Amino acid sequence: MAPIVSIIVPIYNAEKNLRRCVDSILNQTYKEFEVILMDDGSSDASGQICDEYALQDSRIKVVHKENSGVSDTRNQGISMAKGEYIQFLDSDDWITPDATASLVRAIAENACDMVITDFYRVINERVSQKGAIEEDGLMDRLTFATNMMQNPADFYYGVLWNKLYKRSVIEEYQLRMDSEISWCEDFMFNLEYIRHIQSIYVLKIPIYYYVKTKGSLVSQGMSMKKTVQMKRTVFRYYNAFYKDVFGEEDYEKRRMQVYRFLFDVANDGAVAFPILPGTYKLGAERTSVSEGVQEGEGLFFDLYREQKLQDMLFDTVALRNDLTTVDVKLLHYLSLPHENCTFKEMAKILNISRSTLTLALTRLQGKEMILAKQSEEEKESGTKEYIVTEEADSILSEILFAINDFEQIVYEGFTKEEIEVYERLEKRRRENIQRALR
Repeated sequence: MAPIVSIIVPIYNAEKNLRRCVDSILNQTYKEFEVILMDDGSSDASGQICDEYALQDSRIKVVHKENSGVSDTRNQGISMAKGEYIQFLDSDDWITPDATASLVRAIAENACDMVITDFYRVINERVSQKGAIEEDGLMDRLTFATNMMQNPADFYYGVLWNKLYKRSVIEEYQLRMDSEISWCEDFMFNLEYIRHIQSIYVLKIPIYYYVKTKGSLVSQGMSMKKTVQMKRTVFRYYNAFYKDVFGEEDYEKRRMQVYRFLFDVANDGAVAFPILPGTYKLGAERTSVSEGVQEGEGLFFDLYREQKLQDMLFDTVALRNDLTTVDVKLLHYLSLPHENCTFKEMAKILNISRSTLTLALTRLQGKEMILAKQSEEEKESGTKEYIVTEEADSILSEILFAINDFEQIVYEGFTKEEIEVYERLEKRRRENIQRALR
């Protein structure tokens, strides 16, 4: 069977970070993909590393070729791709475990032509989230182009790696990178792609870790004449794009806004990347566990790993809805059938402090996702009933997807019969524990 997603990675002398990149792909919760590792004439150990991975996983295809630049290398990868969708990575970077699953789910559920996501900018040991559109949602081409006009030289719009593309669109219109230029070639590809589609889904989840900084045209050794020619070529693409999207009359009204692109890139020919105010220590932005926890044996490690896996999947729901992972866990807990517990018991069940529980309840009530009720009898017993409202319905749907992902990960490699046996034994085990606690 053909893969659903083709993941294309151009590689040139990337031995230092290549394993991190490929491991992040192979660790995806989504499994129906092929990986096309394009070794662009590397002189270090990159080629050998690619071959090692190909021997380990049949989904990996490796091409060793003479050096021809990143654009031509990506083009050759596109020509090889068999997937319904195409995803790009750069070899210095890596992706979150839910990256491909999030992209595929968004494009399938919304029947759109492209997905664009937030990403993480990594500088040394610090990481910050980057995005340009404030809310999740489906946009037509005109609305998306209008948003892009506000900050046209932003990496968010220009790069390939925070997007998912339909291969059918790329092949129907024979879209490829312009290998004659070495600046904004990916941005021009995006402009051409968007010209031929109808809808884009904006996904407010950072799924990509960007660490590579592309140099300016000056640092690439470009002559002044070549630099001017290249900028003119890019601007012709950009200008033609807006004439096509807006039409002649509306274009004339917005022409000065369109020309803003020239001012935004005037300094050194590099796509703009603003310094962001909010940063995290790398590793603190999402749920993670140390290697010691991953390898630890025994009951305590098993319970902790299961909890961390749930947290990791709930992270995605939290990021999309401006909530914390604790908020999502609490909302899920309150949506399930359960007897009212004391405040102290609820905190212990969720494995959080009482102060953290108070904050989470306050946030959910402030967003009108839960309502609190307390009868006289409940006041005496120290319990309170929380009712989940319709405001939380969409988030509860996302939680169900996260739980489904959890089960797929846990039961990977199991037959249907093995799952049924496991569930029967787990039920008996649970009943034994409940009986012992009575």
